Amino acid sequence: MFSLAGKWALVTGAGSGIGAAIAATMAQAGAHVVVADLQEAGGRTVVDALVGAGGSGEFARLDITDEAAAVALAGTVRARHGALDVLVNNAGIGHVGTLLTTSGADLDRVLGVNLRGTFNVTKAFLPAMLEAGRGSVINMASAAGLEGLQDRLAYATSKHAVVGLTRCLALDHARTGVRVNCICPGRVETPFVKSRLAEYPDPVAAYREMSSTQANGRMGRPDEIAALALYLAADESAFVTGAALAIDGGMTAGSGRLS
Repeated sequence: MFSLAGKWALVTGAGSGIGAAIAATMAQAGAHVVVADLQEAGGRTVVDALVGAGGSGEFARLDITDEAAAVALAGTVRARHGALDVLVNNAGIGHVGTLLTTSGADLDRVLGVNLRGTFNVTKAFLPAMLEAGRGSVINMASAAGLEGLQDRLAYATSKHAVVGLTRCLALDHARTGVRVNCICPGRVETPFVKSRLAEYPDPVAAYREMSSTQANGRMGRPDEIAALALYLAADESAFVTGAALAIDGGMTAGSGRLS
């Protein structure tokens, strides 16, 4: 297992789903994990679980759309530890709709969280990383950030932007010791997906349909995404920067099945 012993990691949107899995995996690898989330109850539950399993962590309430709040949290971390070692920009939201059914307000909301939120948090923590000459920034994009996705215009647009942001950051700081990569998952069986499935008239049929969009016929698990995040956080991935890594059961390998 890759080691993060002695490192500090901050994971946004860590109160549930993929973010919670990443927080638990990094704590198990030895990192002190700052579980950052807008929802305090979920975030504190995650901290209790990872500490109960022998890990180290704490909760920080963070609205990633609030630039001042991100700067304040970065200042607190810097005063206590110095430069953050690992930043995982996982928080994000979705939206269903085509151009004709997506309002300007819908687009602004999705971009405000998925793109501007990633921008805000990275900008707050990056200066200390650059000063220290080390660090790994991991952004959560999507398979929808690599190819088009029907009826998800705002979401796919935001995730394409996250991929672009990742690549530009990586190139701008390639010789500083700070690496920037992004993970592009396919459909993952998270609590959010399960709640959506429960809304369908036939949840079992809907589950099968969602699973079939992956070439290997199943949805991913949060712990599988977390394993990739751990690799990108660890020193063993020192030669990896500017990458947009698909982890999607073959969804983007040419099947053409993204809807």
